[in-house]
Order: sequence, then structure tokens, then C-alpha cells
Amino acid sequence: MSDALALATLIAAGGPLAPRRALLEAAGNARAALRDPSLWSASGVSGAQAAALRRPDATMLDAVSRWLAAPGHRLLAFNDPDYPPALRHAASPPLALCVAGDPALLWRPAIAVVGSRGPTPAGREHAAEFARAFARAGFVVGSGLAAGIDAAAHAATLAVDGGTVAVLGTGPDVVYPRSNTELHRRIAEAGALVTEHLPGTGPRREHFPSRNRLLAALCLGTVVVEAAERSGAMITARLAADAGREVFALPGSIRNPLARGCHRLIRDGATLVQSPEDVIEQLGAAAAEEAAAHRRELDRPAPAADEWTASNDAAMPGSDHEVLWKVLGFDPTDMDQLIERTGLTPSRLSSMLLVMELEGRVAQQHGRFFRVA
Repeated sequence: MSDALALATLIAAGGPLAPRRALLEAAGNARAALRDPSLWSASGVSGAQAAALRRPDATMLDAVSRWLAAPGHRLLAFNDPDYPPALRHAASPPLALCVAGDPALLWRPAIAVVGSRGPTPAGREHAAEFARAFARAGFVVGSGLAAGIDAAAHAATLAVDGGTVAVLGTGPDVVYPRSNTELHRRIAEAGALVTEHLPGTGPRREHFPSRNRLLAALCLGTVVVEAAERSGAMITARLAADAGREVFALPGSIRNPLARGCHRLIRDGATLVQSPEDVIEQLGAAAAEEAAAHRRELDRPAPAADEWTASNDAAMPGSDHEVLWKVLGFDPTDMDQLIERTGLTPSRLSSMLLVMELEGRVAQQHGRFFRVA
């Protein structure tokens, strides 16, 4: 059994998450975890979980195997180097993530744009306007691929070649709602679909609050465009606040029932915003802090500014920074080419580029990177 299928077996075992996470950490990888039953009881694995680990469901394994065979599909374990640190350090992180698309987007500073499934025309326009501005400012736009505000934010981001992440409450191969079939495909090709659920998992009511929790944790801030007082967007905003993330809300007409949720958030302390620049300005410092956290995550300090000049390449002979700087030119280069040229993992490469962007050494245009100094 491959490590990916062993990991799927751990996920499918169900039950309390903490014992399975402890087992994975103790064993080092999923195959080792399944091979050593002595670790199961030591990690707190229950009898029902142990039975599931001994006899994994063949239909599940076949579905996972077929999904993983497609290009751009990955199953990231909690202890995988490419697992996004924003989730790894969150409360009760998922054991693993199914990712279709570019996993490096999960390491970049992101802003969630959420709201009603049945927005007003103005609400849909506002979602698109804010998403476009965030993408052009270099932020990834996150949402939940629901109808309405979510779909408008994803589509607007793709229209300007920005990075967008859709956090799903289903398996990565299940489109919900069906009206988003084409958008689901486009995000898999040009952005990233991410979920803690295995392929073949259909929509279930209990999955969507956990979907909202992941979205809130992945993003530096959450912007609520339109929302009823009881809605998924309000849950996402509350979870973001609980996680210490920034919450923003757009005000609306007192006669619009979809503005009531936003007004409540503002009364409860969310930041009232009237333009995308209000959000971008406030999250700039958080993006810089995230870059510093990524440096620590990678356990390598960023080089001094003069070490990133072409004339001083020898300052860090053989380092990853030197390798990346040498392959970067003044012509835009996409991530796939940089990964191929440097041999770096997507997570490490993305984090290094983020640091260089924030320090003004590198810029990006339509997902391609180039030197500016």
C-alpha cells in the first residue's frame, strides 16, 4: 500500500482526530503507522478505529487511487512539508488535505470573501470588485465555492489571473452546488481546491461548519459582503475572530435583510469597510508577519538585501536563496518553471518568493514572478 493510500486509511478510520494525529506523528508517516499496531494503543486509537485500520474499505481506496492518478492532485499529511502552516498551527488541524491545483497558494497571504448564496446584484458586484482588487494587490482570494458571493469572488479573481483557493465541504471531486461545475474545473486548473474530505464524499450539513473553520484559518482576514444574521458567512466570521483573524464587513441599506448580518458584525467589533483599500492597508502588516513566520517555519533566515544582488551571488554559495535568485530573471516566470529550475518544493519556493515580494526584490504579474531590483 502506498503512503497516500495508507494516509487515506487513517482519514477514513473516523472517530476522534487527536489519536490519529498522534499516531501519524509518532510513526513519521502513514505506512509506518499502519505497520505498527503497538503504536495504536499508545496513541489512544479506539477499538473501532483499530478495526478500520486493519480492514480499510476497498471502494474508498479505489476512489482515492483514481483521484490521485490525475495530474495536480495531492494528499498532504499533517506532517508533510507542504502542509500549510496556517492550518498546522491552528486549533485541531485536519489530519490531511486533498488539494487539486497549486498547493503553494495555501502558503501565500490570503483574504476570504464570503456572503449570501442569494445576493443582491449590488452585493455580487461588490464581491467581484473587492476580489479583483485583492488579487491585483498580490493576495490570494479564498472562499467556499458556494453559490452567490463565493462564486462571484472566485470568478472575478480568475478573470484577472489572480490566485484563488476554494475550501470545500465535500470531497475534491464532488461539485456542490452543481451550478458551479465549470468554476470548480477552472479553480482546479488555475487555483486550488482544498478539503479535508476524501474523494467521493458528498455534501453533508455537518461538513460545512468545519469547511468554514478551515477557510477562516487559512486567511489573514475575512470580508463579509452580504449576509443574513443566521448564515454560513456569519459562522466563518465568528470562527475567524475566534482564531485571532481580522473580520471586515460592508455596510448596507437598513431595508436590506442581507445587510443585517454585516451590521451585527460591525456592532460586535468588525471593521467597517467601504473600499478594498481599507482591507489591503490593514492587512499589510499581517502579511509581513506571516512572511516572518514562514521564515521560521522553513528554519532559514532571509538573507540581507545585499545578498540578493546579482553581483553578490557568492554571498550564499549553494543556498536555496542563491539558486532561486539565479534562475529569476526580469522576464516573468511561472511557478511550474521555477519549481523545475530550482528543485525546491512548492511550499518553500512560495514562501521565499513572498519574502522577496514584501522586501521589494521581486514582483508578480498574472501569477508569474520577476526581478525588480
